[in-house]
Amino acid sequence: MLTEDTLHGVMVPIVTPFDHRGNLDMKSFEELVQSLVSRGIHGLIINGTTGESPVIESHELESLIVSARKAIAASYNIPLIVGTGSNSTLATMKRTEQAKSLGADAALVVTPYYNRPSQQGIIRHFQALAEADLPIILYDIPHRTGVSLTVETVKNIMKMDHVIGLKESTGNIQRIFKLARSMSKPLLCGEDALFFASLCCGAKGGILASANLDSDQFVQVYELFRAGKIEESNELFNQLLPLVEFLFSEPNPAPLKWLLAQRGYIRSDRLRLPMTTISMEATRIGTQLVQTNY
Repeated sequence: MLTEDTLHGVMVPIVTPFDHRGNLDMKSFEELVQSLVSRGIHGLIINGTTGESPVIESHELESLIVSARKAIAASYNIPLIVGTGSNSTLATMKRTEQAKSLGADAALVVTPYYNRPSQQGIIRHFQALAEADLPIILYDIPHRTGVSLTVETVKNIMKMDHVIGLKESTGNIQRIFKLARSMSKPLLCGEDALFFASLCCGAKGGILASANLDSDQFVQVYELFRAGKIEESNELFNQLLPLVEFLFSEPNPAPLKWLLAQRGYIRSDRLRLPMTTISMEATRIGTQLVQTNY
């Protein structure tokens, strides 16, 4: 099981590859998992937003977890985290229990979206997940969920024994600074462009979609910072910023899948509707990015 003491570093929310018919491409998935874990990442996340969680069926999630668990066990001992959040507490509970039964080390749980519960309702949602008996990482991303957590609500959730950390994706660097210094459990950056700044503010790492590519360089940014080589860490991160900016120039994970396919890590950049592949303009920019190596 993952603990608050071991929750740190660069964790990668892996894409879910599909073939040209829109079915799971398990061969691409397994090869990508093996590539990522060999590059020094500190954790792997399945069924996050980057993994197109809204369109993944329960039986497909089971296949992905089982496959990743085997690949990790056969190579590197890093934690496997599964996105299990929804806007139904019961559904979240069931999916979290499913993840645990299949070997997950923790669950990444987004705040309930769309139905816009009160702060008390959100607190009770996370309290209920204690029954699933799996470590929980709170995921706060208000621009996707439509619900903003108060700092006090975050602190209340962080006090729960089964909650081990926070993925902070508000994009508010002052909030990151305040939270990282006011709670004992780890905060992880969820906004890729703010990774270095978040480390400076006290974050213990990041959950970074961009690190599906050039994973070892994102890890090096973290390791350099931890070693006190702040200027070198910042310089390397600045070199990665053009990549980060491109990957979020259109809805994630469309640019990421396109670039992964261009580099041969996955066989197709196919997404499931309502997500679509990148525009012609993004293709032009991405091609220039590849040619100039950022």
